[in-house]
Amino acid sequence: MMAAATSIMSGSRLLLLSSSSSSSSSLFFSFSSSTLRRLFSSPPPSPSSSSSSSPLALSRSLYTRRRSLLSPVLHFPSRRCRCCCRCCRRRPRCCCCSSEATPKCQSQAEEAPPPSDPVREAAEALDIRVGRVLRAWRHPEADSLYVEEVDLGEAEPRTICSGLVDYIPLDHLQDCKVVVLANLKPRNMRGIKSNGMLMAASDESHKSVELLIPPEGSITGERIWFGSEEEKDRQPDAATPNQVQKKKIWESVQPHLRTTDSCAAVLLAGTAHPMQTSAGTVTCNSLRNARIS
Repeated sequence: MMAAATSIMSGSRLLLLSSSSSSSSSLFFSFSSSTLRRLFSSPPPSPSSSSSSSPLALSRSLYTRRRSLLSPVLHFPSRRCRCCCRCCRRRPRCCCCSSEATPKCQSQAEEAPPPSDPVREAAEALDIRVGRVLRAWRHPEADSLYVEEVDLGEAEPRTICSGLVDYIPLDHLQDCKVVVLANLKPRNMRGIKSNGMLMAASDESHKSVELLIPPEGSITGERIWFGSEEEKDRQPDAATPNQVQKKKIWESVQPHLRTTDSCAAVLLAGTAHPMQTSAGTVTCNSLRNARIS
């Protein structure tokens, strides 16, 4: 009796149609690819010494023939195959199927951005702005504090308290451009609520302190960024004051802020990223390799 079998691929399943030449009967089978892998993944043991006509030799011959017929199914990725290409789910990318990927996948891999730096991400969450001091005076209840009204381009000027009495003369603050960290949570400082912080550079002993200076032509209220001019448009939204406090964003960024040999303010995250406005780089007067706070 002669028999013939026809195999048809349907999705991730193999459809087998078996018919007999001596009868009109036929059998129809449907196997999933995962089932076929389990059935045919392990060959029978090799015979130690047997003739070519032995049952074991015949079994191995049938196994070899069966593997060749079913190879399209055994190497076809099932719907549950997690190693398949994620963007198109058609061509696999591992040893169980194939190492190829579609052109679309290759282009997406080439366009993938480099891994992000946590310090750089935290710095981008800070809302650092160009400000202008409208007026400044001594704090009536604290000898070491100034009180400043600072214009940040908002509807109302902000009130900020700064411990700069021992370092900067009061008249140097009047009507000067400053750099302000604007998304800190307001703090009550001896009866006056301070809503921000003037950023300054200081030496290791903290005996010399200088305010950071925006370049000439900087726009009041402009947000400052770190890096090149092209990175300005990629700035994410600033974190809220609650987020800055809860996640300790400023505490994680501050140790990486320094001035260079040319007194430029930079963020040290992998490489030096300059603190920029649309008019240029933020600097200080004379402190080199100083920390910024």
